[in-house]
Amino acid sequence: MKIVAIIQARMTSTRLPGKVLKKVLDKPLLEYQIERIQRSKHLHEIVIATTTNETDNPIVELANKLGINVYRGSEEDVLSRYHEAAIQYGADIIVRLTSDCPVIDPKVVDNVIQYYLENQSRYDYVSNTLTRSYPRGMDTEVFTFQALKESYNEAEEKHEREHVTPFIYLRPNRYSLGSVQYITDKSTYRWTVDTPEDFELIRRIIENLYPSNPHFTLEDTITLLETNPDWLEINRMIEQKELGE
Repeated sequence: MKIVAIIQARMTSTRLPGKVLKKVLDKPLLEYQIERIQRSKHLHEIVIATTTNETDNPIVELANKLGINVYRGSEEDVLSRYHEAAIQYGADIIVRLTSDCPVIDPKVVDNVIQYYLENQSRYDYVSNTLTRSYPRGMDTEVFTFQALKESYNEAEEKHEREHVTPFIYLRPNRYSLGSVQYITDKSTYRWTVDTPEDFELIRRIIENLYPSNPHFTLEDTITLLETNPDWLEINRMIEQKELGE
């Protein structure tokens, strides 16, 4: 059974273009994320799923430099991009990640995968996003290739094609869904990069933690922010995009 993380990435973000390759300490954010995901104990492969647009060539160049596999597909139909990438790399289980999470903790990713593996006879889909308790930026979804294939064949709504998994998690009568929760509710923390304010917070986190501890954890980040509570104001006003936006 092959477990493949597919990270969707593109340069044409609406609120912060080129965000995935913005640099902190002279390293692109996407490289930080890949470096962290590579420490997962459960993943057999990592794939960057980007588009066929020339503007995304720099993403491919970075992946090639890091020895990471790439799939190039549709810009808008991200569901088809995932389906085709999963086929190309022989994924039985897909771990969906987005490329705006440079401080994601591989232990969190592994916890979600582990919960799925321990309960795979019960669940088609497991995530830590159904009921939010983890900070945004730790989002991890795990699902079967069969569920992905059915979504690809049947999903008709634009938001289902763009956001990959709504066809699954919005049909609890058809698909069995599992939820992974953190020990305490930290869902108000926002460690994803979608705006200049988000980038400023992430820059401070990385510059303060990475040089002395490249493997810093979710808990290390929480401790840093509890020590510097004013930093939370940097991106507190940023609203997460809703489905269809």
